[in-house]
Amino acid sequence: MATDAPDPRLVADLYRTVLRIRRVEERIRDLYAAGRMPGFIHLSIGQEAVATGACASLRRDDTVTSTHRGHGHYLAKGGSLPGLIAELYGKATGCCHGKGGSMHIADVAVGYLGANGVLTASLTLACGVGLSAKMRRTDQVCVAIFGDGAANRGPFHEAVNLAGIWSLPVVFLCENNWWASSTAFAAATAGGSIAARAAGYGIPGAIVDGNDAVAVHEAVAAAVARARAGAGPSLLEARTIRWQGHFEGDPQGYREKAEVAEGRRTDPLVRLAERLRAAGAWVARWVKDTEEAILSEIDAAVLFAEASPDPEPADAYTDVFVHDPGPD
Repeated sequence: MATDAPDPRLVADLYRTVLRIRRVEERIRDLYAAGRMPGFIHLSIGQEAVATGACASLRRDDTVTSTHRGHGHYLAKGGSLPGLIAELYGKATGCCHGKGGSMHIADVAVGYLGANGVLTASLTLACGVGLSAKMRRTDQVCVAIFGDGAANRGPFHEAVNLAGIWSLPVVFLCENNWWASSTAFAAATAGGSIAARAAGYGIPGAIVDGNDAVAVHEAVAAAVARARAGAGPSLLEARTIRWQGHFEGDPQGYREKAEVAEGRRTDPLVRLAERLRAAGAWVARWVKDTEEAILSEIDAAVLFAEASPDPEPADAYTDVFVHDPGPD
């Protein structure tokens, strides 16, 4: 549970990250709608507290495996904003040299081991990452982020079961936004809870308010500390609401407008602002300067992406195989 009086410095940091992800995603939405950005886009507007709270609990050498809705996860983990925008444009300067696009962004340098268009793939990959850390005897932790729809696929069971058997340093974090594409959580998930399944694997499980970045931070930090100490995995379910459709252009005929209205009522950004005000730490000039700096950063990233070159045709053959220099 979130404390009544978290450190105002932490809250300010969380506020800035949520705001940065929100403004970046809004700009991506507008660029895509204007036809300036190719490909297929999935946005996390309204869900920023999960990425923000989770990644604030990690060290730089810890790792994250992600989903097709991963822009916010990447930014929260310390990823390059120009690299992200250039990647969405398919440019050679992108974090994956224009080969990943929105659903397959990755950046090993910051411990972001990849968004993934294959549901639940992030969980099984996280087990391999956790096993590596355990065999190398480091205290690194991997957070595997996945959606509620992914939790109903076989690899979910395989990954959580294996992590439990081998006591791997993995935190399984379900970003439950109540919709698996256009399939309602209640229509597809027996028992009504992902976190409750933890009991079947003999590991801790908890539901957390996914619109409260402080609550997410505290829950993930506790699970990370447990994993870092060698006590094994945990399963967390962060309940949140996405404001956009499953993908950009989704008409959303499958859900009521009241659901998005509820998401806006419990806006993660507003809730952090309320915490800052309650702590007497709301400084209007700081908020204004922070927003202006973020918008300037986004403007520069877009200019960088649009001025960047497209990959050369021959680049299709790079980054495919590990280079073997052969004998000396």
